[in-house]
Amino acid sequence: MPRTHGDGQIHVSRITALVEVNDPLPEVDHSGSIGPKEERIGHYIASLVEDGATLQLGIGAIPDAVLRGLTGHKNLGVHTEMFSNGIIDLVERGVITNALKKKHRGKVVTSFAFGDRRLYDMVDDNPFFAFLEAQYVNDTKVIRENPKVVAVNSAVEVDLTGQVCADSVGMYQISGVGGQMDFIRGAALSPGGKPIIALCSTTRNGESKIVPFLKQGAGVVTTRAHVHYLVTEHGVAYLYGKNLQQRAAALISIAAPEHREALERATFERFDRGAGHG
Repeated sequence: MPRTHGDGQIHVSRITALVEVNDPLPEVDHSGSIGPKEERIGHYIASLVEDGATLQLGIGAIPDAVLRGLTGHKNLGVHTEMFSNGIIDLVERGVITNALKKKHRGKVVTSFAFGDRRLYDMVDDNPFFAFLEAQYVNDTKVIRENPKVVAVNSAVEVDLTGQVCADSVGMYQISGVGGQMDFIRGAALSPGGKPIIALCSTTRNGESKIVPFLKQGAGVVTTRAHVHYLVTEHGVAYLYGKNLQQRAAALISIAAPEHREALERATFERFDRGAGHG
C-alpha cells in the first residue's frame, strides 16, 4: 500500500485496532483501450493545452490519450480529483513540473489515484504528490487560482443546446455527479482556462451521443450555460456565448457523419419553424 503525503495521514495513537492485510491492491490499465477515436480526441484536446497549463483529467482511454499527446509540452501542472497511469511518463519526462501553479506549487494535487503497480510505486512516500481532501481539491475557489486550468470531463450524451448528461442513461443511474461541475466552473474562471467535455460521437451500438433531446429522466450534470468546448473524434465545437441555433450547428459539425442529417432535421423542427423563440 503506498504511503501518501497530505491529509490521509493518521497518527497511530488514533487507531483502536489494526489488522495487517497482504492482499494485492486492485490495478487498472487503460492504455490498451485507446483506439483510433480516442487517439483523435486526445490529439484535438492536446492542441488546446498551452505550456504552463494546470490539468484536471480523470481515468479512462480519453484522458490517457490526451496525456500521450502532451509529451512536447513544458511546465504542466496537475490539480485533479483523481489520476491514473497516464501521468507517469509525463512526470518522468519532466513535462509535469507544477512549477507555474499558484496553489501548491511544485506538487501534483489530488484526492485519490487508481492505476497499476508502477503508479503506486511512484506515489509511495513521494512528496511530489499531495493527497488532499476532496472538499478542498474540488473547491472552485481553489481550482480557479491556478493558471490555464484545462478540465477534461466525459459525457453519456449531449443535446443540441449543449446540456450534458454524465451520470445516467435515461432514468438508469450509472454513476454519481462527481467533480465535473466543480472543475468545469473552476476552469472557466481560471485565467486562460478551458473547460472541455470529451466523448466519442457514437455508442458501441452506433447510436449518436449528440442528440436532439436528452433521454427521459436523464440528469443534467453540466448546464448549457457552463459548457465551453465539446470534443469528439470529428473535431472541436466551441459553444460559449453562442445562441441555440449556433450551438446546434457547431455540435452537428462534430457529430458522426451518418447522424448529421437527422440532427439537422431535428434542428429545423425545433428552431427554424419556431423562429423568434431561440
